[in-house]
Amino acid sequence: MSRPPGIIQGNGMIELLGYCAAGLTTIAFVPQVLKTWRSRSAADLSFSTMAAFTSGVLLWLVYGVALGSIPIIVANATTLVLNILLIGLKLRDGWSRPCGLGRCP
Repeated sequence: MSRPPGIIQGNGMIELLGYCAAGLTTIAFVPQVLKTWRSRSAADLSFSTMAAFTSGVLLWLVYGVALGSIPIIVANATTLVLNILLIGLKLRDGWSRPCGLGRCP
């Protein structure tokens, strides 16, 4: 069976594509973790969004394990750890608002 023109040929290129996608989506999450850590405020993070995102990442991780796909496993395991860290910061900080917005007593 031949592939249509423009489709990447060979498993090596597909694997590289997977690693690039995994790296970019995981690295994209790091600035939010650092910002939350440094500001010591997770008040602006939506808990329901984070819970839904974490659930999706966990399912992707299970899917990656089922397929034996290293890029999917590494990216989602890393993102899961980062998101659990953010949820922990959110729980630690409670539902308070950042003082920089004039909402603190």
